[in-house]
Amino acid sequence: MTDARGTAGRTGKTPARYAPGTPCWVSLMVHAMTATQDFYGALFGWEFQPGPQQLGPYVRALLDGREVAGIGQLPADRHLPVAWTPYIASDDVDVTAETVRLCGGTIGVGPLDASDAGRLAIGSDPAGAVFGVWQAAAHLGTGISGAPGTPAWNELVTFESADVAKFYEAVFAYEEEPVISAGFDYVTLLVDGRPVAGIHGVGGALPRDRGPHWMTYFEVADTDEALERLLDLGGHVLRPARDSEYGRVATVADPEGARFSLIQSAR
Repeated sequence: MTDARGTAGRTGKTPARYAPGTPCWVSLMVHAMTATQDFYGALFGWEFQPGPQQLGPYVRALLDGREVAGIGQLPADRHLPVAWTPYIASDDVDVTAETVRLCGGTIGVGPLDASDAGRLAIGSDPAGAVFGVWQAAAHLGTGISGAPGTPAWNELVTFESADVAKFYEAVFAYEEEPVISAGFDYVTLLVDGRPVAGIHGVGGALPRDRGPHWMTYFEVADTDEALERLLDLGGHVLRPARDSEYGRVATVADPEGARFSLIQSAR
C-alpha cells in the first residue's frame, strides 16, 4: 500500500469527544474470536473486555486500561470479507446515514443503538469500501493515541481519488488537500485544518480479491521486530518493511486475512 500521510498525535489520551468526520474507532469482525484475541493480544499487548452485543459477541481491546479497538464475531452463515473497519464520528448518525444514501453510498446495518455506548451505522461508499459511522454516548471511541498498539492512521485504498473524495466531502464536510505529484494519486482529508485520513487511488494495482477498502495503520515501537512477532503468530507479510517520510511501514494480514499496516512513526 502507500506510505501513511499522517499519524496520530503524541502519546496520551484523546480529546473528550471526537470532532465530526474524525475516525474515532476501528473494529474487526472475524470467525474465530478466541484465536484472533490471542493473535492481537500477543502482537500489540492488548487485553480484552466484553462490549455491546447488539451485533453478536463483541469485545473491546484495552491498552493500559484504555480502549483502542473492537473485535466481533461474524455469523457462521455469513461469508463476508474479514477486514478492519474505521468508524467515523458523527453528531447525528441518522442524518449521516441518509446523506450517505443521497450521495450514492449504501447503508447495510443500522442506524441502531449499541446499548448505552452510542448509535452506529455501517455503510459503503459508491466504490464499495465499507466504513462505520459512530454517534458517541457512553463510549467516545479510541481512548489513547500515539503509543505502540494504537491506531495511527486510516487510509482508503481505491481506484482513483477524485470522485470518491467528493462523496466523503459531501457526507462528512471534509476539506481536501491533494498531493500534487505525477503518477501519485492521493488526497488528504482534513477536519478544521487537521489531517484525519487519506484516500489513495491505485488504479489497476488494487488487489483483485479485495476491491476498494479502508486500511488501518497501527503504531509499533519497531516495525521489523513486530514483523518477526507477527510471522511467529501465524500472520502474513504482504509488503515488506520500507522507510517513508512518515516512518517505517509494512503491510500485513492476520491469520484470517484481515489486512492492516504497521508503522514505526518518524520521531
